[in-house]
Amino acid sequence: MADVPADLTWERAAPEDAEGPGPWIEIAFGPDDLVYLRETSDPETVVTTTQSKWDAFVLGVQAGEFDHFVEDTARQDP
Repeated sequence: MADVPADLTWERAAPEDAEGPGPWIEIAFGPDDLVYLRETSDPETVVTTTQSKWDAFVLGVQAGEFDHFVEDTARQDP
């Protein structure tokens, strides 16, 4: 894993009205085309990827390619 630069600006992926510590995913864009990801509940564990791989992932999410990983609670019986 690459060294994590100390001066990264972390952005929390949480709804605007979210309260409390999460856990949430945080993302930071660093030098050398690297993207850093961490969870608020474990900020010392950081995963890195490249900008191009991150862009491909985001496009896949937008296209619904990962929807099968999410439980569809709207279809469940009460």
